Amino acid sequence: MQASWGSSFKGTGTIRNATIPACVLRDPGNSEPSDLVSCDLIFRNGTLIEVAPAASLPEASGGLDLDNGLVLPALVDLHTHLDKGHIWPRASNPDGTFMGAMQAVDRDRSKNWSAEDVRVRMEFGLRCAYTHGTAVIRTHLDSSPLQDEITWPLFCEIRTEWAGRVELQGVCLFGIHRLAADDQYLGRIASRVQAAGGILGAATYMVPDLDRYLEAMFRAAMEHALDLDFHVDETLDPSGMTLRHIAETALRLGFQGKIVCGHCCTLSVQPDDEVDRTLDLVAKAGIAVVTLPVSNLYLQDRVMGRTPRRRGVTLLHEMRSRGIDVVVASDNTRDPFCAYGDLDLIEVYAQATRTLHLDHPVGDWVRSITTTPADIMGISAGWIGAGESADLILFRARNWNELLSRPNGPRHVLRAGCSIDKDLPDFRELDHHMHMGAQRP
Repeated sequence: MQASWGSSFKGTGTIRNATIPACVLRDPGNSEPSDLVSCDLIFRNGTLIEVAPAASLPEASGGLDLDNGLVLPALVDLHTHLDKGHIWPRASNPDGTFMGAMQAVDRDRSKNWSAEDVRVRMEFGLRCAYTHGTAVIRTHLDSSPLQDEITWPLFCEIRTEWAGRVELQGVCLFGIHRLAADDQYLGRIASRVQAAGGILGAATYMVPDLDRYLEAMFRAAMEHALDLDFHVDETLDPSGMTLRHIAETALRLGFQGKIVCGHCCTLSVQPDDEVDRTLDLVAKAGIAVVTLPVSNLYLQDRVMGRTPRRRGVTLLHEMRSRGIDVVVASDNTRDPFCAYGDLDLIEVYAQATRTLHLDHPVGDWVRSITTTPADIMGISAGWIGAGESADLILFRARNWNELLSRPNGPRHVLRAGCSIDKDLPDFRELDHHMHMGAQRP
């Protein structure tokens, strides 16, 4: 007997008449990456054992008939800020600007970011992401002195507690100008990150001695065997060219680790010849770029009483044409850097598609929230195929148009072949915590 859409799986089952993007299939056969392929899926004890052409299984075999609904692998979110998330009720952005966000977060961090406070908010965000279907998250962690002593040990605890639900990577975050004021800081934070199995990162901008600071970052990464992940040129000032400086430093030093650069907004306002020069270097250096459309649309070109003209999203099409790996990610959620969001990568991907024109054709852009970030992180995730964990998202939508028109429509999330609780946490759970604050020691 056929199962209904609402059926609950417990590690073993069959899904018939599923529609899967060929680009996330381990074995796409003769399909083109842009194709949608009709498949039957069999999983046992949490593992996919067969991905076969649709109608391979007789109706008498039972299971769920998805009626051509889309199936995606569990999602991979390469750039988030779990430690900042959900402070908006007590620390809103007064004017929606980048500087307003910086000042609001600085005030809230110094007053409230105890281990208890950060834990409550990080876990709330993780519950949201998990319910939406995300299996892997990289989060940047504010790592100024004193705060790093609170957040990094807590992060390691939470990573252990969430193992098997959401796999976590941590990246340290500080303004690169900090290296001018404290010549001992970089060694200390690099050692802390190394001990936690994390990634070395910083926010970069055109400050005096930028190249010296970048070289110090790269050498610290090399000494501690760390990858790098930078916040880069998050401004619409066309003089911002730290992305180029990062690429030049990587090439000059022969850096062999992985490098990710997020935002890269200034490319959208620079002359074509400058863009070409920078992107050629980025491609040569093997740097991956992540765009954060929700936050960039929220912050960039905001002037009170004026409609924004320039939206600040970076140049994904030009990057991909050079073979640069590109990723779409969530970034901030309900904090002064972005008042909105719920760590729902499907919603973010729909926003990116509309804003960056990742359509006509849709092609294989869905790799930007699945296989590509998983590969960058060195994690086996984002694929559908025999032998893979049955970490799947089932949709009623049957094609890209239906999904992108209704990204918040019905979905059913499976982890290791088991249906998960589909109820999102209620924002009311945070009310007492927000009103009371959480005075740090």
